[in-house]
Amino acid sequence: MSAQSTFSQTPSYRVRLSSTKEVAAEEALVYEELKRTITLLETVVKTNAKEKIPRILRTTSKLRKTLSVAQLQQAVEQLLPSQNVSKPVLLALLAKIENKAQAAVNEAQASASKDQDVEMTDASSSEVEAGTSTPATVVLPVVDLIEVEIYLFLYVLAALMKYKLNQEALETVDKVVARCQQFNRRTLDLFQAKVFTYYSNIHEQFGHDLPAIRNTLLSAHRTACLRYDEAGQATLINLLLRNYLKDNMYEQAYKFVSKTTFPESVSNNQFVRYLYYVGKIQAVQLEYTESYTKLMQSIRKAPANTAFGFRRTVYKLAIIVQLLMGEVPERNVFNQDELRKALAPYLQLTNAVRVGNLEDFNVVLSQHGAVFKADNTYTLILRLRHNVIKTGLRKISTSYSRILFTDICEKLALENAQNAEFVCAKAIRDGVIDAVIDHENGWLQLKETVNVYTTNDPQTAFQRRITFCLDVHNEAVKAMRYPPDAYKKDLESAEERLEREKQEEELAKEIEDEMDEGL
Repeated sequence: MSAQSTFSQTPSYRVRLSSTKEVAAEEALVYEELKRTITLLETVVKTNAKEKIPRILRTTSKLRKTLSVAQLQQAVEQLLPSQNVSKPVLLALLAKIENKAQAAVNEAQASASKDQDVEMTDASSSEVEAGTSTPATVVLPVVDLIEVEIYLFLYVLAALMKYKLNQEALETVDKVVARCQQFNRRTLDLFQAKVFTYYSNIHEQFGHDLPAIRNTLLSAHRTACLRYDEAGQATLINLLLRNYLKDNMYEQAYKFVSKTTFPESVSNNQFVRYLYYVGKIQAVQLEYTESYTKLMQSIRKAPANTAFGFRRTVYKLAIIVQLLMGEVPERNVFNQDELRKALAPYLQLTNAVRVGNLEDFNVVLSQHGAVFKADNTYTLILRLRHNVIKTGLRKISTSYSRILFTDICEKLALENAQNAEFVCAKAIRDGVIDAVIDHENGWLQLKETVNVYTTNDPQTAFQRRITFCLDVHNEAVKAMRYPPDAYKKDLESAEERLEREKQEEELAKEIEDEMDEGL
């Protein structure tokens, strides 16, 4: 048996176990798990129990780490009938994957021996014996189901991506999509959604031709809507939004969001992605309040102990949006262990915006410009320049009753006094400061500061906090999980009780009749 796993060069149990018998026993357990999964899938298709399909997909991630190429080849040979058109395609692809994996292992071993320059020990020879063991003897029954065929293709597509078999991955995923579209079966919906995820990722990673697949995704979304396939709708909406955003087509993405409705009864992961994409679109469209709300919902609903990369990405965008709203993020956001290093440039940016120092802002922008561009937040950060100037002017207005434009130019690091006058005029128009420009004398005459507690600002801020708390409460209530048809238990017990009482009455009547006849 080949020592390479479909998704790792060496299965995890080969590292943990040294005995050939132990490895063989572990391989038999892995193959038995695959058999149970296929049996469950066959039962699901026959009984139309679609609610069990997510359980099958969850076991896929576990099997990826332990299932080897040889085991997958054996499964394809045993499961698919000889007349199946996809069987030779799968076997040919698995052969290429095995060759690629073996080449990667040989290269890694050569590199290790060159670096360490040590002799092979008995332990390494036992590993070789384990790598050449025979496949498990568990026999899988022949199953002529399109669901099983697509399920096997999912393993192959993931392996093609891992080993960078670009052309094979592009050709295979196109064939699998065409194969799925030949069938109209509700038990295939979740597998088809998974296939479209691979379709988008493979074309994005290897094809780099996003407009070419956009029509296919749009057509598939229309079909999913007509078939009431909510899982397919959610997946395809997110894939289309990602496709639009990769090409910076924010206007088209905004229109697409306004014309579609995201289904409610979908997985939490899809909903979290949707919230992030919509928040990013709204941020570009200057809808900062709505964008910040969506991003914070995405952070709260995302898994707490996993998906650290996703949470880092959302936090970066949320910090920029919060700064654009004129607010300063809390310090504990930057002090989280998994975020501290990634958010270090954004902490410096926040300090520059908070102080209102345009010179520090330009320094941060020049030092970390490459990081901001890689994070795709550079365009939004450029908008913060006006916020920095406004913050500086607001601080000047609280410190001076009258100040020359030349002094404002020096304090805000502007180019000249004329620019300072223009900036002050715009700030007065926007209501940032309450002042009068004296053009003849070249200064800014500031009016007396009004006590903020005499205005409606505290009431507005308090109302905003109350609304936020109520929204969090409503979302928590909606997110509570209840067993399906739990309310029917009481109804069923009542029906059973009535049936039992009816039977008891009939039995009592029969006994009474028998007694009358006896008398």
